[in-house]
Amino acid sequence: MRIAIFGAGSVGGYFGGRLAQVGEDVIFIARGEHLKAMRTHGLRVDSINGDFAVQPVQATDDPSKTGVVDLVLVGVKAWQVSEAAEAMRPMIGPETFVLPLQNGIEAPAQLSEVLGDPHVLGGLCGLFCYVDEVSADCSVERDGGGYAYSDWDMAQPARDSPDGGTGPPGNDCRSGGSRYFIAGKSLANDNGHV
Repeated sequence: MRIAIFGAGSVGGYFGGRLAQVGEDVIFIARGEHLKAMRTHGLRVDSINGDFAVQPVQATDDPSKTGVVDLVLVGVKAWQVSEAAEAMRPMIGPETFVLPLQNGIEAPAQLSEVLGDPHVLGGLCGLFCYVDEVSADCSVERDGGGYAYSDWDMAQPARDSPDGGTGPPGNDCRSGGSRYFIAGKSLANDNGHV
C-alpha cells in the first residue's frame, strides 16, 4: 500500500512514522525546515510506546511528484484542509481513500467538496504529541495516551465488493460512521476537556 502523509507535523509524523516502521510505503508531504530536516536526518519518534527512527524518509513539498497513492492521511491544521484538498488532487486515483485526522467536524465535508464523497472517510485521533522544534533533526515526541478512529474498516467491503461499489458505506460523516466520535471530540475540545 502506498500512503501519503499530507502534513507531516506531530500527528502526521507519528502515524506516518509508525506506518513506515512496519514496512508500508510512506511518502511525507512537508515544507520548509521540517522537510529539510526529514531529508537530512530522517524521522525520529520518541514515544511512550517505544522510540524509533525512519531513515531514509521519502519526503517532498510537491504532491504532484508522488503519483497516485492508495491512502492519504491528512495531518494539516483544520484551517488548512480546503487548501490541502486542492493540492492533493494529483495523488487521488479511482481507488484512493482520504482520511482526515483533524479536530472539528468540517474536514470530511471540506475534502468531499474537492475530491468527491467516495474518496473521503471520516476519522479522528487524540494524541499528546508535538514536533521537537529545538533539535536540528525531525523529531516527534509522544508523551501520553491516545486513540485513533476511522471508517476504514467499513470501507473495505465496498472497495472489494463484487458489484464494484464505488465508495465506503457511511463515509459521509453527516450520515453515519465516525460522525458521533467526531462530534463528541469536537464538543470536548470546545469545552476544554481534551
